[in-house]
Amino acid sequence: MSHPTRTAYRHGDLPAALVAAGTELARLGGPQAVVLREATRRVGVSPNAAYRHFADHRALLRAVCAVAMAQLACSMEAEQAAVPPADPQEMARLRLRAVGAGYLRYAREQPGLFRTAFAAADELTDEHDARGASGLTPFQLLNAALDELVEAGLLAAERRPDAEMTAWSAVHGLSMLLLEGPLRGLDEEHADRVGRQLLDHVEAGLLAPLPADGRSGTRVAGDPR
Repeated sequence: MSHPTRTAYRHGDLPAALVAAGTELARLGGPQAVVLREATRRVGVSPNAAYRHFADHRALLRAVCAVAMAQLACSMEAEQAAVPPADPQEMARLRLRAVGAGYLRYAREQPGLFRTAFAAADELTDEHDARGASGLTPFQLLNAALDELVEAGLLAAERRPDAEMTAWSAVHGLSMLLLEGPLRGLDEEHADRVGRQLLDHVEAGLLAPLPADGRSGTRVAGDPR
């Protein structure tokens, strides 16, 4: 693993300097590279100085995780900002796709930070530092985009509950397959095409008309419907 340039720390904001060093370590090597002792070495302070601000490795990892989450949110926001003006229904569709496209793009452009974003995500909840410029976390951005579909009359209100779970699972699953699964060997053009197809399928599933009985979901054996 290549090493980041050592930071020349001069009695400023030590916690921020350590988080910046940890973030660079994560960028290069993922969550396993975020080691408190190594971060202090990069910054140029003793480990004891760091322990005044971070009790242990896990505390620093949580802070770096929040930074990665915020960057992921910003990637999603950037895709949404590029959506051209359109009628409300088309805007709602495009803004949902932008959320997924920004997610996939960040995973491919920053694989180390993307992996790190979820290394301690269960401990972050709605932590402020995990939010993008809009003040929303990645999960909140997805929820907002789905709510816009309902408001635009495209997504049936009956299908809104838990839609974020299925949409997120699909996009996150492809992201991981492209990073470290059997799809990691795809070239950029092929990966882009697969990403677009996935977003097509997610959109089609969400916006499909409800059955005549008004129910959604897959029928299983023994289901009386």
